[in-house]
Amino acid sequence: MTLLLAKNHMFVNKLLNWYTENARDMPWRDNPDAYAVWVSEIMLQQTRVETVIPYYERWMQQFPDIQTLAEASQQDVLNLWEGLGYYSRARNFHKAAQIVVEQHNGQLPADLFALKSLPGIGAYTAAAIASIVFGLDEATLDGNIRRVLARLFDVEQPLGTAEAERRLWDLARKNLPSGQAADYNQALMGLGATLCSPRNPKCELCPVNENCQAFKLGIQEQRPVRKKKAQVPHHTVTAAVIQRNGKILIAQRPEGGLLGGMWEFPGGKTKPGESLHTCLEREICEELGVEITIGEPFGVYEHAYTHFRITLHAFCSTILSGTPQPLDHTDLRWVRSVEFNQYPMGKIDRQIANKLKG
Repeated sequence: MTLLLAKNHMFVNKLLNWYTENARDMPWRDNPDAYAVWVSEIMLQQTRVETVIPYYERWMQQFPDIQTLAEASQQDVLNLWEGLGYYSRARNFHKAAQIVVEQHNGQLPADLFALKSLPGIGAYTAAAIASIVFGLDEATLDGNIRRVLARLFDVEQPLGTAEAERRLWDLARKNLPSGQAADYNQALMGLGATLCSPRNPKCELCPVNENCQAFKLGIQEQRPVRKKKAQVPHHTVTAAVIQRNGKILIAQRPEGGLLGGMWEFPGGKTKPGESLHTCLEREICEELGVEITIGEPFGVYEHAYTHFRITLHAFCSTILSGTPQPLDHTDLRWVRSVEFNQYPMGKIDRQIANKLKG
């Protein structure tokens, strides 16, 4: 046991020394206040640093503090977030800012339990904020840290299982050096993001390769172990570009579901054996309470979400009878194409909007 602890201590020292010399330049590290770190951690969930940086910089210009964010409209928040995906992050961040203003005098609480009680802040984000901002001795786990620890300690349990989570949290906590949690957590993240990559890890450059059990066994490409992925469902979807007097109808999606609060061109999924035209006529009747005539196709669009893929067929359409009602949406708007940028949209709907503007 004494020998194992000594080896682990050596691994941590080498990791921290490497981080001191190789920490990546990031705008939130130049401004390590609680709000800046909070913004970065929410944006970095399931998103690469290179993608996040320009969003972070625009965000801090428009919402420089918690109070400003809390007072903003959800539409302004979603507009600025557009393109980052996983839009529930933005909605939860907005709600959490309002709670912090109302219940914590506009200051993020320096307490792990209080942090985790805020919308959108789970175990990882709470521990990251607690260690980086408040200097608390809290270990954390993200995708990069899981991969690094699974290789260092040859974790055989598949990621996503309760056994693997218990083991990885235990390893992260046991090796945490007292008083250095911020650097320790960020060093593990940085190592996973730069050298200990999912494929073709740069083991020869790794500062802790002598301590890595997977490297010694030559199985680094096989760690972490992953559960076999289920086949990703594919859906065929239709959408109507409904025009009237130089304006186009868009609909706001309900807040609780996928892309909640975003705007779209109304339509929906085909049923088995259903033609594209039949699907679109049915969906528009169910969603808006109107009958339409379907005109020329307006493009075919592909997109992959986390758990499914879609192929969307858009059609130019006009209302045959009835007045559109938001039966399945929060709101409806007739807008000119030059106004589309005022309405946050998902990737495919933005492509349709841009094509209409063009």
